[in-house]
Amino acid sequence: MNPHASAVELAAAIKSKEVSSVELTQMYIDRVEKYDDKINAVVVHDFERGLEAAAAADTKVANGDELGPLHGVPMTIKEAYDIEGLPTTFGIPEMKDNIATSDADYVQRLKGAGAVFFGKTNVPLNLADFQSFNDVYGTTGNPWDLGRTPGGSSGGSSAALAAGLTGLEAGSDIGGSIRNPAHFCGIYGHKPTWGIVSDEGHALPDQLMPWDISVVGPMARSAEDLAVSMDVAAGAGRTDRAGWQLNLPRPTKTSLSDFRVAILPTHEFAPVASEVADRVQSVGERLASLGATVSDSARPAIDFEDAFETYSSLLWGVMAAGLPEEIKAELRANRAPSYSVSSDTMADNMAYFSVQEHGEWRAYNNKRFFLRKAWEEFYKDWDILICPQTATEAFPHDHGEYMGRTLTVDNEAQDYIQQVFWAGIITVAHLPSTVFPSGLSKGGLPIGLQAVGGEYQDYITIDFARLMADELGGFVPPPNYP
Repeated sequence: MNPHASAVELAAAIKSKEVSSVELTQMYIDRVEKYDDKINAVVVHDFERGLEAAAAADTKVANGDELGPLHGVPMTIKEAYDIEGLPTTFGIPEMKDNIATSDADYVQRLKGAGAVFFGKTNVPLNLADFQSFNDVYGTTGNPWDLGRTPGGSSGGSSAALAAGLTGLEAGSDIGGSIRNPAHFCGIYGHKPTWGIVSDEGHALPDQLMPWDISVVGPMARSAEDLAVSMDVAAGAGRTDRAGWQLNLPRPTKTSLSDFRVAILPTHEFAPVASEVADRVQSVGERLASLGATVSDSARPAIDFEDAFETYSSLLWGVMAAGLPEEIKAELRANRAPSYSVSSDTMADNMAYFSVQEHGEWRAYNNKRFFLRKAWEEFYKDWDILICPQTATEAFPHDHGEYMGRTLTVDNEAQDYIQQVFWAGIITVAHLPSTVFPSGLSKGGLPIGLQAVGGEYQDYITIDFARLMADELGGFVPPPNYP
């Protein structure tokens, strides 16, 4: 069986008895043992239990039992999700002995659909980087070039999928942590509308509430797999299940020519490499040639810099919420707010937003609702916005001091944290975004683009990405991992 097959194809092969779940699980375990010493993507192994679960799945096939949509499909999942009996550390050395006592909601639902888990994949320290390295598990490389990042924080997830080490994955995203890795590794990733997929169990101990603006969602080698994973996972969490249901709109368009598409190739506040901007433009031209309605000037009625400021306020409030009170008091006394993306002031931003009072949070939360309203108006006229995910293709590993890092964009140095702009302007408005492969760069590395839709239009952005695969070719395996 092709290790790069989609999860939908793997499930179909198991149901038709073309291959067994045990055979597929063993195939992926063998590939982890063959290739992963250098990639370091699947950092928590659960091979024995995985094979036991696969054998149980095969028994159900033999007995003619009713089978779920992912029955017998071997998969891994981001380390930040709880799986009973396995560590959940977020890459934090002090949490290395934190063993989960139950499964996360997403894991429960995937298991309920028949998926078989055999490991967990690497993350950055505290899930807070565009790279995936930490002192618990080490550094994960990009299968397209091991000297480069696979992205973060779901970098192990994207690397495992790209190298054919697993059948399906799931990540999480507050600043592009699903979308950046998908772009860097040439796979598919979907950031859902905020709140529609339960993140219960994607947490360290003593946290039950959902994180503001953060989501969990699927990662895969095909858009069809994203849709199936959303079918399985979307809905109320354990805390809310008694009170609400979800009814997401389903796709109605059958051709790319039916779509109304706006393109945003770059922005002066966070310029992207000319090759990335050109790719957005060329995809727009391709869509226009197919008969789609395409505009390179249509925009929501928002100030993008103001939107980024609002996003930053909410992001840093979340990321620094756990600081001790004495440190917050010191920061409150010595820092002032600044909204520049320069490295000189981003530390000030984080410090200031980490000590916000509730009234300040309410002010930015109110701005968020105005942004959501503006995007709602925009999507009355447009179906999809295509834009970059970040400024460059996957960049070389850089483990230097966080706020001192830079990236070279068309021979110009950009502040490292500036790369969160393209994720942030979408995240703050709760919009769904599907990153899809658009082909390789001149340097032979993947370029993924965001297909962004209106709130709750998750299946529309995913289906758009599915249709784009027919035009652009979809997932392509990296050459050293046949």
